[in-house]
Amino acid sequence: MRFAWLAALLAVAASPRPAACAPSAARAESAAVILLGTGMPFPDAHAQGPAFAVAVGARLFLFDAGAGVMRQMNAAGLPVRNGPITAVFLTHLHSDHTLGLPDVILTSWVMRRTKPLPIYGPPGTAAMTRSILEAWKEDIAIRTQGLEHETPGGQRVEVHEIRAGVVYDSAGVRIRAIPVKHGTWKTAFGYRIDAPGKSIVISGDTAPCAEIESAAKGVDLLLHEVYPAALLKPEDRPGGEDWPRYMRTFHTSDRELGAIAARAKPKHLVLIHIVRMGASDEQLITGIRSGGFRGAVSVGHDLDRY
Repeated sequence: MRFAWLAALLAVAASPRPAACAPSAARAESAAVILLGTGMPFPDAHAQGPAFAVAVGARLFLFDAGAGVMRQMNAAGLPVRNGPITAVFLTHLHSDHTLGLPDVILTSWVMRRTKPLPIYGPPGTAAMTRSILEAWKEDIAIRTQGLEHETPGGQRVEVHEIRAGVVYDSAGVRIRAIPVKHGTWKTAFGYRIDAPGKSIVISGDTAPCAEIESAAKGVDLLLHEVYPAALLKPEDRPGGEDWPRYMRTFHTSDRELGAIAARAKPKHLVLIHIVRMGASDEQLITGIRSGGFRGAVSVGHDLDRY
């Protein structure tokens, strides 16, 4: 009897772990968001072109493909070899959001992608990808027929020109395209991603939009474009007198975004695609607060993770 307690302890240690201890596996699968590029058309070395990765286990979803996207994937420690990108989702076809698309298509192939790359985007995406492959046809021929021995056909894409609604739903990841108001663009989208452990809305480029506000209600993470209202003024260049009207028609100010977030109540607001006009991070956050949002807010910087 003196050693009964020891026998009992050893029995407990030897018994199988209860199912309640399994969450470590679930945590490994939990979605992570990586800001690959938070910039806009101005060539800022500290803010690459718009691109955002959502990693869920071994799957990698890419939203927009701004300049420098593949190098930013490598800088973020994401895999770049053997076709790691599950799918690409384009918000719209503005050049700053698509300049990296040839990079994604061709570099992923040179890095040994062998299967067609799924690309989801608005009408015009198929024509754009056809033009990319046509423009680089000599490169493709030399790489496949020469001493590099790239996989013939590995550069192929599988384009889905989409409408608003659910565009992807597989193995716990559901992605919905949200119509947004981006000036005179006929079709532009934001996206809502529901994945293990996280709900995310990415605004794309948009003026204040009720659809984004509705989709973002209570989400874990709202990534939204922004400009500082206090610094908006005509620019000293040909046509610069229309700059304020352009910004108000195509984009969302910090004050407007603060009001949107105050109503939608995301758990965390992250500012992206920042048209700074010289604004500091502190000035942008002040603008958000002036719109009424009192929750967690961060100014997004390249390679930040959430």
